[in-house]
Amino acid sequence: MTEIWFIRHGETDWNRQRRLQGWQDIPLNAAGLAQARALADRLRGETLAFDALYSSDLQRALATAEPVGQALGLRVRPEPGIRERGFGVLEGLDLERIDELAPAAAAAWKSREPGRALDGGETLGQFHARVVAAVEDIAQRHEGQRLLAFTHGGALDIIWRQASGVPLNAPRYASLLNVSINRIAVEDRAWRILDWGDVAHVADEVGNDIQP
Repeated sequence: MTEIWFIRHGETDWNRQRRLQGWQDIPLNAAGLAQARALADRLRGETLAFDALYSSDLQRALATAEPVGQALGLRVRPEPGIRERGFGVLEGLDLERIDELAPAAAAAWKSREPGRALDGGETLGQFHARVVAAVEDIAQRHEGQRLLAFTHGGALDIIWRQASGVPLNAPRYASLLNVSINRIAVEDRAWRILDWGDVAHVADEVGNDIQP
């Protein structure tokens, strides 16, 4: 069994502005950098040991992972397979205006149909397959170990569904909070949730629950 602590990146200006980020390489804002430091302090105090640290290759995830890596003495290993979904023409758009600015792409995204094309981006099915394959590959490489993996809201949605058995087109009732700790176990390609949405290290803040 491999235990993976998935952590969503810290806050960015586009999170606050409710703009879809996707593959756009948006940096953490001041609040996000402070969240990353608080997370590092939290994990430095953990009595459990971690064997490796992975991160999406986008800078908002890497910048959240780096203080943790320094605190724990772990090298940050970039993993493109757990980066956010490519949202194509929707990237950079205000969530409140996507129906107006890109109606066809907005309809495709909101439909949650796995095979429905998203102009310039990934289908939901492609995204799901990418994230699941990356997680299972990491888990197989680290059988019997405990890992950290820094990722994104959309990827966490896929991970939660895979571990919970909830279809891609069904409502999600789990949170996807900035710098939340979300623990899963993977064994022989069977996934299960150990804990979800732990934000005790930033308990005074209000989490951001949009998919970036």
